[in-house]
Amino acid sequence: MNAPDQLTAEVIALFAKITALYSREYETASAHHGLTPQQVKVLLTLDEALPMRRIAERLGADPSNFTGMVDRLQSRGLVERVPDPTDRRIKRIAATEAGKAAAQDLRERLRFATDPLVALDGDQRRDLRDLLQLMVDSQRPGG
Repeated sequence: MNAPDQLTAEVIALFAKITALYSREYETASAHHGLTPQQVKVLLTLDEALPMRRIAERLGADPSNFTGMVDRLQSRGLVERVPDPTDRRIKRIAATEAGKAAAQDLRERLRFATDPLVALDGDQRRDLRDLLQLMVDSQRPGG
């Protein structure tokens, strides 16, 4: 395997820096609230009450591990389980008032993570999306 050319190496280094900025910001904001970054991501998805399975899918989490995370958030008073209005077998997860307040504070602390593309205009965002999608698509079988 050949070493990447200089431009490729620079792009790879920028991906690493972006990932580090994103991770560091989540870790700092999470620590402020005594939460894990994954717990923060759960809180930030709860603009409405959602079934646990849907939240886990959105976050790419294993549903079996997800129950424990919700239990810990519930024990802190940040979320509650509420019955689904159409199927009482399903429990939805909703942010409590304390959870909503924490989520609002977290959004303010996660400036880069919540809008890492703030410096780009609409055309630049679309171009970046298209280029990143091309990279992803090239890794699919037959791509």
